[in-house]
Amino acid sequence: MPFYTSQGQVPHKRHTQFRKPDGGLYSEQLFSTEGFSSDYSLLYHNHPPTAIIDAAEPIDVSPDFAEEVTLRHRCLEGFNVPPVKDYLESRKIVMANNDVHITLAAPQESTTGYFVKNADADEVIFIHVGTGTLLTQYGNIEFGYGDYLVIPRGTIYQIHFNDPNNRLFIVESFSPVVPPKRYLSKYGQLLEHSPYCERDIRTPKLVAAKDEKGSFLIQTKKKGKQHAITYAYHPFDVVGWDGCCYPYAVSIHDFEPITGRVHQPPPVHQMFDAHNFVICSFVPRLYDYHPKSIPAPYNHSNIDSDEVLYYVDGDFMSRKHVTKGMITLHPGGIPHGPHPGTVEKSIGQTSTGELAVMVDTFHPLRLTKQAMAIENESYMQSWLD
Repeated sequence: MPFYTSQGQVPHKRHTQFRKPDGGLYSEQLFSTEGFSSDYSLLYHNHPPTAIIDAAEPIDVSPDFAEEVTLRHRCLEGFNVPPVKDYLESRKIVMANNDVHITLAAPQESTTGYFVKNADADEVIFIHVGTGTLLTQYGNIEFGYGDYLVIPRGTIYQIHFNDPNNRLFIVESFSPVVPPKRYLSKYGQLLEHSPYCERDIRTPKLVAAKDEKGSFLIQTKKKGKQHAITYAYHPFDVVGWDGCCYPYAVSIHDFEPITGRVHQPPPVHQMFDAHNFVICSFVPRLYDYHPKSIPAPYNHSNIDSDEVLYYVDGDFMSRKHVTKGMITLHPGGIPHGPHPGTVEKSIGQTSTGELAVMVDTFHPLRLTKQAMAIENESYMQSWLD
């Protein structure tokens, strides 16, 4: 993130002696997702974070791709993904390429028996249904409906749910997830025209460090494998940290829409940027106010991108028969636009209550077998009168 944060106890100078009350040294750890050339944080542990007891044989968790499929518009009924007790087992990759994995999950239980670490990708977890707390080395973040949890790769975390009814839309990014550059000053502050600002960002709240020795299982994802690694000390033994690289939450409800006299293009909805894809938030907003405006979007050709839309809530002026948790994929190479009748119907409307998350990728996405199992195969014909 672009702004500096400090919590707990940190020494006056970095990389200097920082001693415990008993005279021993705290262990300093530099945390960054791009080596030593990008944003970073410094964490101070009661014990070295390098003490590993065991590492078991990994299991394959890479995408299980379907056979090459016909170029056509696709629709997945996301809420048809069945609930699964275990958090990691509940995660079902439905689309993927070399830049991003898109996942659905309906976990019923918290990760009380283990910790999670994605060593490959930043995770953006959108909370569609459920409430709870994200626990990390940096502290805790409470979450609820509409929150994005942005978790830098390498972060060790647990996720605690308040009840078993949860629905998550997860984006795994193999590059850092950041605000769009056009919304940042040259010094990293979110500018006045940005649709959200630092006030909307909820940072972790550091809690008392866990000074515990034992066996702590860290389920670590690396190169499509899940490695069960056992640490000798509780990973949440941090007494203080500071820096600009840390997990945070921001709500889709705090995204302020940009509107105009005529229909605005999708980039005005952009919330996050990454290498070769973007994440956008469609939120309730006033419609275009030109006297002859057409609020429904115009037909457009997807030549350079695949467009994924995850429907959260509300009515959608350009689509018929939308269900919560539905995912549409409009692949590059064929045009798409509003359903028949929706253009005329939108004229004269003054606002929309729609809520959705969009992921636009600049390289083609491949569908998985899990995606094909929840496909609405009639969607391709839904533009016919």
